[in-house]
Parts: sequence; structure tokens; C-alpha cells
Amino acid sequence: MALNKLIEHTLLKPDSTLDDIRRLCDESLQYQFFGVCVPPYFVKDAARFLNEQAKVATVVGFPMGYATIPAKVEEIKRAFDEDADEVDAVINISAVKSGNWSYVKNELDSMMRAVSIKGKIMKLIIETGLLTKAEIKQVLEIAQDKSVQFIKTSTGFNDGGVTPEVVQFLREHMPPKMKINAFGGIKTFERAENLVHAGADRIGTSEGVHIALQMAL
Repeated sequence: MALNKLIEHTLLKPDSTLDDIRRLCDESLQYQFFGVCVPPYFVKDAARFLNEQAKVATVVGFPMGYATIPAKVEEIKRAFDEDADEVDAVINISAVKSGNWSYVKNELDSMMRAVSIKGKIMKLIIETGLLTKAEIKQVLEIAQDKSVQFIKTSTGFNDGGVTPEVVQFLREHMPPKMKINAFGGIKTFERAENLVHAGADRIGTSEGVHIALQMAL
């Protein structure tokens, strides 16, 4: 599959405007990206601009992840009611770092129930740069048990960016049916291509146009 078909064109800056989102969607259609990832405030607008010609994702519990479980569930429901196709939900990093695995299991179970009812997709953002390898493996085991469809490497706010080594580690400890959304610091075609070769199924980036233009060279 051409790399552009794997790109999730992303804009999550707090000062994003409606014009910015319109431009993001126009670029997604022009370059035939998989879709866009936008703030919850703009989900309805993005769905209208794309008119089902590309997918709409939004974020939940973003970017810190320590919102309560009921709050995250309501965010998920609202996102799908406003025509999002996917949600990118930040895991409760504080619970993970505290070793409160029963809370993590309950959180993922609650969120996935809200996703499954709508027949939609959740990408679980786990912030690989903040977790140990042992913590990552435990999260992946729970995510598999709760039928999470995607693991997303980071929010892009809390670490230096994804690497092929991180993607390879995830791939080695995940079943084939679970997919990887690489995100964080992906600004060139070469970097994106290396991540796909390492095992990434989706590339989240705010530099989709730059990457697409490099592909054409």
C-alpha cells in the first residue's frame, strides 16, 4: 500500500481554528491520506468537510490521560455521536506507573464497551517514552485481553518521538491482529517509511503534506 494511504493527517494544537481544520481536510483529500485527527471540538466540522471520503479520528483524555473513567467514556460517546470514525484514548499513565493494574483493566474495559457498541475503533495511546519495557508489555497484555484494535505510541506531547526500535518492540509483543499507530516526531518520508518497515500500520503526523511531496520526488 502507498505510504500516503497510511497517513493520519494530524492537527491537535490548542490554538487550532476552523480554517486550519478545513485546510487539514482539504489536504487530506488532495493527497489521499487515510484521514485526519482533530480536537474533539472540530469533529463535526471535519466530518462535514471530508464527507466520508476520508476517516475522522479524535482524542480522548488528551494529552495527560488522567481523566476519570466516566469522563473518558462520555468523550468517546460524544465523539461517535458527532461522526468520528476512531478515537485515540490516552491510557491513565499515573495508574500504570502506580502499578494499579485493576484500574487499568477497568478503564480499558469501560472504554472498549463504549467503542464496541458503535462498532468503531479505538487507538490506545500508551506514551512509550514514559513507560518501562515491563510496563509496556503489561499494558499490551491487558489491551489484547480487552480487544483494543490499535496501540498508538504517544501523544507527541511528552517524549522525543517514536523510533523504529520502539515499533519493533511493540510488534514483537503484540498479536498480528493488533495494529500499531506510530506517532511523534515523524517529519520525513524516510522516517515514516522506516517505521512502516519496522511494523507500523498507521503513521500519525502533522507533516503529511511534506511527506507526500517527498514521496513524489
